[in-house]
Amino acid sequence: MEENDATLLTGNEGLGRKLTWRLALVGLVGVVVAISGVMSRERTETSLVKWTQSQAIPTVDVVSPSRGVDRQELVLPGEIQAWFTAPIYARVSGYIKMWYKDYGAKVKEGDVLAEIDAPDLDQKLEQAKGDREKAKANVALASVTTKRWQALRGSNAVSQQAADEKAGEYQARVAEVSAAQAYVAQLEAFEAFKKLIAPFNGIVTARKVDVGALVHSSAPGTPALFEVSDVHEMRLYVDVPQAFASQIREGMNAVFTLPQYPDQKFEAVVMTTSNAISRPSRSLIVELRCGNKDGLLQPGSYAEIHFELPADKDALTLPASALIFRRAGPQVAVVGPENEITLKPIDIGRDLGTEIEVRYGLSINEKVVLSPSDSIKDGDIVRVAGEGQDSPQISAR
Repeated sequence: MEENDATLLTGNEGLGRKLTWRLALVGLVGVVVAISGVMSRERTETSLVKWTQSQAIPTVDVVSPSRGVDRQELVLPGEIQAWFTAPIYARVSGYIKMWYKDYGAKVKEGDVLAEIDAPDLDQKLEQAKGDREKAKANVALASVTTKRWQALRGSNAVSQQAADEKAGEYQARVAEVSAAQAYVAQLEAFEAFKKLIAPFNGIVTARKVDVGALVHSSAPGTPALFEVSDVHEMRLYVDVPQAFASQIREGMNAVFTLPQYPDQKFEAVVMTTSNAISRPSRSLIVELRCGNKDGLLQPGSYAEIHFELPADKDALTLPASALIFRRAGPQVAVVGPENEITLKPIDIGRDLGTEIEVRYGLSINEKVVLSPSDSIKDGDIVRVAGEGQDSPQISAR
């Protein structure tokens, strides 16, 4: 009986030891699993923090500058003017008796455009002619008187002083005749101004009078009655920006188009320049000439003038969206080797529409941000699109 109890006791102790070891093993496994979970969560959180921080860095598209085209085409607005344009004013006051040439009329030098009825001038001329005849009569009388007094002086009937006075009076009367004749000639010259004459061959481009209208001579602010233009050749005027002024030369050929003839091109030649930069516009006034044999060109027309200039070998082109306009002037954002932003000032040449020409400030190998944000600044860190991006591995636990 005792032996059985001892055996049973020994078996219970062994069972207790096994249970203890098993519980200890389970506890150890639990501790290991807990530590592993904590470490896994820490790694996940660290990865998530890094990923979140990386996502806070903006991603940008970049582009490299490209070489300019082989030739430059400079397109500028211009204005066509007649070879000669003469405004015709009234030189005498009166009423328009009749006009003979209307808008667009072709005229030759000396053609009568209109006539002015000037009764006041006619009356002055008649009075001046009468004064002239009176002066001539006074001269004749003074001449006879002088001769008589000279004869009396020979017989000592009159003094030398009296004879000299009569001779002087005669000379004064002769001078009065000359003055009267000059006044008559002046009025006769004004009589010729009663006819408005075309000064050269051309066309009438303006008529601002009608029959019966009162016109005044030399009145301040009085508009021209007619305008005659010589259109056998035309002049083109264009303002060339200062940056291109040195490339415009006399004798250079140009092509221009007109809105009324969209499918037709006209040729012109640079005739001269102002040789001075206009202060308000900072541009050079260029004058070109072109023939008008067909009469298609009209004074006052808007023209689009195309100059072909030699290429600027140092010029680069960029998309216009890469530009940044700030107080410091035009800039671009360049991405450096460490993905750090540097704002660089540039000098803009021509505006090519979707692209711009950069004269200096960039090299061809630089990476320029294509569409920079308004807040971009020096020292910003960016990610270049397409260079790869890590994503966090998040445990499901």
